[in-house]
Amino acid sequence: MDGFALAKKLEENINHVFIGKEEVVENLLICLLAGGHVLLEDVPGVGKTTLAGVLARSMECSFGRIQFTPDTLPGDVAGVSVYNMKSGEFEFRAGPVMSQVLLADEINRTSPKTQASLLEAMAEGQVTVDGIIHGLPRPFMVIATQNPVEFLGTYPLPEAQLDRFMMRLSIGYPEREQEIRMASLFLEGRTPDRTEAVCGTEDVLKIQEEVRAVRVRDSLLGYIEDMVTLTREEPRFVLGASPRAMLALLRASQGRAYLQGRDFVKPDDVKSVAMHVLLHRLALSSEARIQKADTGLVLRSLLLKAKVPV
Repeated sequence: MDGFALAKKLEENINHVFIGKEEVVENLLICLLAGGHVLLEDVPGVGKTTLAGVLARSMECSFGRIQFTPDTLPGDVAGVSVYNMKSGEFEFRAGPVMSQVLLADEINRTSPKTQASLLEAMAEGQVTVDGIIHGLPRPFMVIATQNPVEFLGTYPLPEAQLDRFMMRLSIGYPEREQEIRMASLFLEGRTPDRTEAVCGTEDVLKIQEEVRAVRVRDSLLGYIEDMVTLTREEPRFVLGASPRAMLALLRASQGRAYLQGRDFVKPDDVKSVAMHVLLHRLALSSEARIQKADTGLVLRSLLLKAKVPV
């Protein structure tokens, strides 16, 4: 089975369990195939944890979960060196980060020091413990969740951390028919923990290589650059999109084109993922906040200004 067919089969398998959120699943797979990480920001109980677990089981990937709390330490994430009395040497005990799919649950509930323990892993695919570098398994993907409603006892993610997430997604509540269907499947015993694998890790790595080979014309590179530049020149933004944001937008566009069955990127691919890739990286100026400007509306107006290549 070719890579595109496997990717569509993976998407279908997740949608079979995660009911009624096809767009969210598509964007999650785009991040996976493009080698990125995802921040799921939504209210409790809509399936953020379920979605991460179903993805890992569908690929036969190792799955690690960290339930962040204020007292979680960096060693609880990356691992620690433990002294072995018999050998007289220190041995590395790996933390949950040594998983192919890592669920960082309620990441904004832990301290900035512990949040920062994920920076190296997300950017470089490795962790450093006691001066020794440990490579992470491939593929490697962080799916972090946070509740946008609760603020008491939370630590907002700094810009440097947000910039390492390829997309920020929101699941939302299901429609009436979808929720009834979900309840019916639950009564039948078809729960997410019974998800069957449809591909292996080697298949995912092969698809990721094919995504990186998706062609992008120079005119589209200019189109992406125009979008990023507009966010930097916008006076209502005190912080525009970074070069990492441009590369993330490029990779996400390739991933979207691949899932559409093409080996080249179209402007529609860039438009489809631009809001999810750029929005969480932008910060309004104090004057714009006083005027109650909406980050999403400002960004959407800027994206419309970018000249679409023919």
